[in-house]
This record gives sequence, structure tokens and C-alpha cells, in this order.
Amino acid sequence: MDQTYAEFRSRREATVWQRLNRTLRVLLVLAIWLIIVSLFVPPYKKLMRSRAEIDNLQQQVNEQQNLLAHQTREINLLKTDATYLETVARDRLDLMKEGETIFRLEPARAAAKAKPGNSARR
Repeated sequence: MDQTYAEFRSRREATVWQRLNRTLRVLLVLAIWLIIVSLFVPPYKKLMRSRAEIDNLQQQVNEQQNLLAHQTREINLLKTDATYLETVARDRLDLMKEGETIFRLEPARAAAKAKPGNSARR
């Protein structure tokens, strides 16, 4: 009976050491994986910030191009279209022709701001 118990004990000790070795290997692989991930996360975050900044700058470029196109069109109209020039001048300088009546309508958003008690509700 002593031999069987000794064999059982030696197998049990071997199994414990095998489990510990397996656990140690898993922890070692996990530590190496965490080190690799920690090396790649900061550059990845910087890349994402740079891409967001590029998108923001591209949006600003598009807005500026639209503004430039609008202003270029207006300049061309002012230089070439006498009717448009007259309309703009009369509108901006509040001029009118003799016998003409001008009606000005305020935008709806200006009227909404003027109503009391309409703000600060959320």
C-alpha cells in the first residue's frame, strides 16, 4: 500500500507542478500581450486624433470654398448685372423709387426671440 500511496502522491505533486507551469505560461503570454498592446495604443490614439483633426480641417476648407464661390458669384453679378446691382443697392441703402412702397418682413426666428417666456425652457 505504501507504493500506491507514494505513486499517487508523486502523480499529484507532478499534476500540481504542471498546473503551476501552465498558469505561469498563461500569465507570461498575457504579460507579453499587454506590453505589446501598450506599445501600440498611444500611436493609435494619436492617429485617431489626427484623422479627426483632418476631417475638421477638411470641413473648414469646404465651408471656405463655398463662401468663396458665393462671394465670387456676387461680385460677378455686381460687375455685370445692373438689375442685381440696383436691387442690392436699394436694399442695403434703404432707397426706393418715387411712388414705390416697400414692405419689410422680419424673419420668424427674430419674432420668436422677441416673445417673452420663450427662452430658458428645457
